[in-house]
Amino acid sequence: MQNSKYTKWVACWGNATSITDQKAAMYAKDITLRYPIRMVFSGNKLRFRFSNLTGTEPVILTKCYAEKTPITFDGKPSVTIQPGREVTSDEISFDVQAGTDINISIYLGEVTQMNAGVLITGPLSKGYYAYGDYALADEFPDDYTRNTNWFYFLNTIDVLTQEENHAFICYGDSITAQSWPDYLAIKLWEQNTRNVSIIRRAVSGTRILRQYDCITYAAYGLKGETRFPIEMNVAGADAVLIQHGINDIIHPVGVEVNKFRPWSDMPTAQELIDGVTDIYIKPARELGYKVYGGTLLPIYGWRTYAQFREAVKNEYNEWIRTTNLFDACVDFDEAVRDENKPEAFAEGNDSGDHLHPSERGYELMAEAVQRILFG
Repeated sequence: MQNSKYTKWVACWGNATSITDQKAAMYAKDITLRYPIRMVFSGNKLRFRFSNLTGTEPVILTKCYAEKTPITFDGKPSVTIQPGREVTSDEISFDVQAGTDINISIYLGEVTQMNAGVLITGPLSKGYYAYGDYALADEFPDDYTRNTNWFYFLNTIDVLTQEENHAFICYGDSITAQSWPDYLAIKLWEQNTRNVSIIRRAVSGTRILRQYDCITYAAYGLKGETRFPIEMNVAGADAVLIQHGINDIIHPVGVEVNKFRPWSDMPTAQELIDGVTDIYIKPARELGYKVYGGTLLPIYGWRTYAQFREAVKNEYNEWIRTTNLFDACVDFDEAVRDENKPEAFAEGNDSGDHLHPSERGYELMAEAVQRILFG
């Protein structure tokens, strides 16, 4: 008998799906992927979305399990996902306990194009794989196992849970594909805010206004206009925090330097503002979401740094801070920058590339979200 207190489907975990890095080897066969997923809600049913959004060939998921429970598709253990499509599993009965990890195992028995996934990092974002069928194994054999931060095909997990639970979406690029959403999830759990899941929709290299159509930069993903409607499909979501736009600013260098990065790609701050307004804010409002803006981070010292890029970033950031189109601003820039040299990261907050924060910087970003939106 269904527990009557579990009446609402809410996404408890989720990532984007994008084009994977275009290496010489893009296929796998007879391989088991396993992803330990932290459950933030209790519930009694699960359902799963698997994506071949950016694949160019059909993908066969031979069998999938949540721990030892089969994940089925119209009652069958296997499913074929056509190129550019996503599939949702059957609802499966599962005793979900908040705060526990559930291993999701995917066995790919046939030759499989590995072109739909996302690279993410953070203390809660780790996977591993082994060649062979280990979908039901308690542990993988050490000699045949490697860790991975590539999450292939698994896109979203929903749980049938209590009405008060809801999902919060973090949307962006490599900054958000790295650790701060995981730190946010941990900090909210520790402060006993346990009615919200953190759903990450982030793809490294992505831009708001444009995308690359060459193999060299294909893994930099889809443009915002293509991504956003797909990635906002999140059960139980009521808010999105957008931190996006730095790649629009730092990528163009001119065809004399890189034929794929013309100066014509360089936006003005107003073009970024218009893009965020039309591509992100308006559609999110139509979904009934609260919409929050996150400022862009320091880039002083990055390899394409220039004063004109700094000026565009600062104008864009000032709009994020002052516009009434957002419900609130999370000033990530202020959280990690040097007070005496605001174009640069403060000491200890820079990963070393002068674009991405250190782990300490990501913790500060999470603390800013926690303080402003969940304090």
